Amino acid sequence: MVFEFKLPDVGEGIHEAEVLSIKVKVGDSVKEYQPIFDVETDKAVVEITSPVTGVVEKIVVKEGEMAKVGNVMITFNTAGAGAAPKQGRAEKEEYGKEQQKATTASTTAGAGKVAAEAGAGSAAGAGSNGRSSAAVADMPKNLSGPVPAAPATRRLAREMGVDIKLVKGSGPAGRVLKEDIRAFAEGVPSSVRGNASAAAPATSAPSTHRHSPAARGGATGATAQRESSESLAREPLTVSPVDLPDFTKFGPVERVPLRSLRRRIAINMTQSWTHVPHVAHFDQIDITELEAYRAKHEKSVAQKGGKLTLTVLALKAIVSALKKYPQFNSSLDESTSEIVYKRYYNVGVAVATERGLIVPVIKDVDKKSIVDISIELADIAQKTRDGKIELDKLQGGTFTITNIGAIGGTGMMPMVNYPEVGIFGMAKSKLTPVVRNGEIVVRNILNVTLSFDHRVADGAEAAFFVRHVSECLEDPFKLLLEV
Repeated sequence: MVFEFKLPDVGEGIHEAEVLSIKVKVGDSVKEYQPIFDVETDKAVVEITSPVTGVVEKIVVKEGEMAKVGNVMITFNTAGAGAAPKQGRAEKEEYGKEQQKATTASTTAGAGKVAAEAGAGSAAGAGSNGRSSAAVADMPKNLSGPVPAAPATRRLAREMGVDIKLVKGSGPAGRVLKEDIRAFAEGVPSSVRGNASAAAPATSAPSTHRHSPAARGGATGATAQRESSESLAREPLTVSPVDLPDFTKFGPVERVPLRSLRRRIAINMTQSWTHVPHVAHFDQIDITELEAYRAKHEKSVAQKGGKLTLTVLALKAIVSALKKYPQFNSSLDESTSEIVYKRYYNVGVAVATERGLIVPVIKDVDKKSIVDISIELADIAQKTRDGKIELDKLQGGTFTITNIGAIGGTGMMPMVNYPEVGIFGMAKSKLTPVVRNGEIVVRNILNVTLSFDHRVADGAEAAFFVRHVSECLEDPFKLLLEV
């Protein structure tokens, strides 16, 4: 039997993906869930796994090609394999759905984590195999057919030695989440996780109110993000495209398609520039004492697996300012003329990669220690550069920091990461002669910029915001008091 594998919708509303690598060749025997492709969407690099067990009969795509969602990528001969799904329409769509909308898993991850922690005590009586009898009884009864789970979740299951078919999913439509994999490995019944999720505070669940932060621009506003991304292929790069002159009259040219991440960046920047009336506030921060503090403690932080950088310390200072000036931790809902204030603090950190600028997000910065942030930032920055950052780590930001200090430059005016309201830019700090108490002294000075949406905040508020950040960074003890 020949099974045609078509490119599934690997993320919300994504219409195409670039084939980065093909991990099999014609004639190879492939097992179900074995990685077969790495593809790059406009959001991240995604690993595609095989939905069947069989032999590779034909590879339709080539590395570097753009594959459309629904296009055949590879065919398998599943004769005698026993694991091949039926060729009915419903069965063929099932695998596409299991890898579809991987980002939606993040909307329930918070509740799943709370639930797993709440149910951890029930695993105390587990046997030597690490699973309680209750957990075994709670296993799914139907073990046939593909299991709905994101590629990253499947990878985690493989790494933890868990048979994903035995895990009962707690996500939408029975989707298996990472939390389910971890809880299963620890012997926590999914029924316990479900009860704990139901008992979680109402504020942790996605709101369905039209004007709520969750429904309109919050970290769980998947609907708004889906509506935006579904029209990606049709979105213009400018409000009104301009006809270019014929450059070939002056010399040879080369045309390269603008696609994947670069196209997404172009669209986002156009959207930001056309929607946000940008204003920038510039200032200088004396970080002499802070740098001495950082140098003193960076080795101890490194021993714990982190990297104590200026960005890490700035993250805590920024969150302190966001709490004091919440207008910078909001979004403007243009359709309802409402300001959506977010009561959580997820700060994006711009990371320069070979593919372009990507902004992974540090979630709940206010609830984490400086050491925890230093470890997480080092990890997601490396994953971002390697193209292995998880999709859920690219969503839910409320504010952004960008630091060009490692490259150089005296300053910049960064563009707001729409629909956020503000972005904080840091240039390269340098020893500078300044006047202190009537005398010229040498201090370590950092030039900073706050770009913001003038519809939501005014210049005076921006000045107060930056001043608060400055006070935290100029006095390490004050920073500790604030965090």
